[in-house]
Amino acid sequence: MLLNRFAAVAAAVILSTTALTAPALAAPKTVDGPGYLPECFAPWAKDTKYFKWDARPGPYRIALVNGFVGNIWRIQMIQTAKAYAALPDVAKDIKEFKVVSTGTDAAAQLGTIEDFINQGFDAIITIAVSPTGFDRVIKLANRKNVVLVPFDNVLDTTEVMQINEDQTEMGVMSAKFLIDNIPNGGKILEVRGLPGNSVDRDRHEGFQKTIKDSGKPFEVVEVVGNWAPGDSQKATADALAVHGHFDGIFTQGGSNGTVQALIDAKHAFVPMAGEGENLFRQQIAQYQDKGLKGLSYGQSPALVAIATKAAIAALKGETMPQMVSIPIPVADYKTLKDGENYWSNLTVDFFAPNAFEPCGITFTAPQIMAQNAENK
Repeated sequence: MLLNRFAAVAAAVILSTTALTAPALAAPKTVDGPGYLPECFAPWAKDTKYFKWDARPGPYRIALVNGFVGNIWRIQMIQTAKAYAALPDVAKDIKEFKVVSTGTDAAAQLGTIEDFINQGFDAIITIAVSPTGFDRVIKLANRKNVVLVPFDNVLDTTEVMQINEDQTEMGVMSAKFLIDNIPNGGKILEVRGLPGNSVDRDRHEGFQKTIKDSGKPFEVVEVVGNWAPGDSQKATADALAVHGHFDGIFTQGGSNGTVQALIDAKHAFVPMAGEGENLFRQQIAQYQDKGLKGLSYGQSPALVAIATKAAIAALKGETMPQMVSIPIPVADYKTLKDGENYWSNLTVDFFAPNAFEPCGITFTAPQIMAQNAENK
């Protein structure tokens, strides 16, 4: 009996000591708004909560953990990240800036993020391969007091600060554009993005719901274009070979490849909603009088700069919205202006929307193209 009492006391002491010495969870505090620089970091909704990390001295070690890298948007995003980190006002806050692309395997991306956390990096910005499965790295980041910022392909959680444009709204506006320009209904080709990503899912759902709610006789044929011009061109060509004719097109990316497939097949130009590639906007300007009534929304690669800016602000102890909403830059066949929202003299493919004035982010194409997309 005496031994049992000693054992119980010893166990209690061990538990007490463990509780005192175990590291406290260093998750950001949930606080009241308003947040820092609201003209740039606008809260997603009225009920968006706000986070605040304890301020720490810089300069900081920051990593960009990208997933897929096989299209123009991702390449330009990496170039933009490097261009932003090199700006004098930004570089003074950065001790080390690492860029890694891990491919489409979620386990590889999660492992890389964990590695950067364990190396002592202060912040990690990432385009998530999957919208789920990040609970473990979120907890690890909070435990190690690391600011984790998903952007573009974000996570289905409210436990991390995230940066994005409204992907569902992009699908909605694309559907409305086609409904307005194909008033009697018809057959629409939907060229989807990279499977498994939240961007593809959300745009698709917004598009499909709006088309169905229109009550008009639309038929939608889906193909996968991976947001890449070559893949989009092939997927569109294959769909044209099978179906013969479409009355309208919604493409999530690789938009100029989709147009090229129409040209190669000698298919009449039709109303088309697509991404913000400069070459797509050139095509709209060139062929709008022949039927290519185009809408070009922009999921800007400059989101990476805003995510980096948000991470640095959080490290400095600023109050930040959990979900930051970035306005969607849009142009159509009626509003295109050469030298303003597209450039006819630049034949290299890139995404035209790169300026977010309220955030102080105003990149030029030469600044971005001077960088490379290699791991660093």
